[in-house]
Amino acid sequence: MTDFTFEATPFLTNIACYFNEIKALMRIYLIISSFSLLMLWGCASTSNVNEMSADERLQYALNLYNEEDYEEAATEFEALLLQYPGSSIVDDAQYYLGMCKYNRDEFILAAYEFSKLIKNMPASEFVANSQYMLAESYYQLSPDFTLDQKYTVKAIEEFQAFIDFFPLNEKVGEAEQKISELNDKLGHKEYTIAYIYQRMEYYTASLRYYESVVETYHDTKYAPMALYGKIMLLMDREREDEALTEMKRFLRLYPDDENFQEVTDMKNGLEAKLKGGFSSN
Repeated sequence: MTDFTFEATPFLTNIACYFNEIKALMRIYLIISSFSLLMLWGCASTSNVNEMSADERLQYALNLYNEEDYEEAATEFEALLLQYPGSSIVDDAQYYLGMCKYNRDEFILAAYEFSKLIKNMPASEFVANSQYMLAESYYQLSPDFTLDQKYTVKAIEEFQAFIDFFPLNEKVGEAEQKISELNDKLGHKEYTIAYIYQRMEYYTASLRYYESVVETYHDTKYAPMALYGKIMLLMDREREDEALTEMKRFLRLYPDDENFQEVTDMKNGLEAKLKGGFSSN
């Protein structure tokens, strides 16, 4: 009898290898097919965009913006500015390009784009919004009070320009509030410098900075603090005539301050001393 037996293991191994090769080929095919479809879609998409009118392409870019695809929208707005420099849609493109940069937290670039619109398109309906957003971009760049405050100063300047040029705009109240907030930050910084100089025994510099806070940041909470600090420093330095003058000034300017009664008592005592006697007050 003929023996038909064979070894199963090599046969099954060959079958498994065969199917693995088929699977690998299928994966390669799918990758190539997907890439080809993407290339075709990209070319068709680019072709469709290039065939659009200026208004249609602007609407396409605005749709991307509204979908919060700010990177792609910015690319489209930049293309519009390059391809249609004399068109009526350029100020739309310029404004929303700035907004794309702002929404991507690229505040320096946003400020640059908004300033371009203000400078180059002064008759645009977007000028007021651009001026506000220019200030807002610098506002976002304003750091902690301990750091350099150049962007804080720029934000205040641009918010003030917005208020001056567009006094009836609905955002004037917000601009005023932010100016107050930024001034408070600057006052905090100068008050801290004055206090540090006092601790370092640089008394002349300290007095100068205290006075600067009172004069420049008079509408912040640091103004009465600074004048109180100046009074106490003058008393410590036994400059009593100057201290008395500043006490009277304090009582005139800050009748509701928490240190009002203490300064009142100090003034009464100092006046009595300077007159050569002490009053019962």
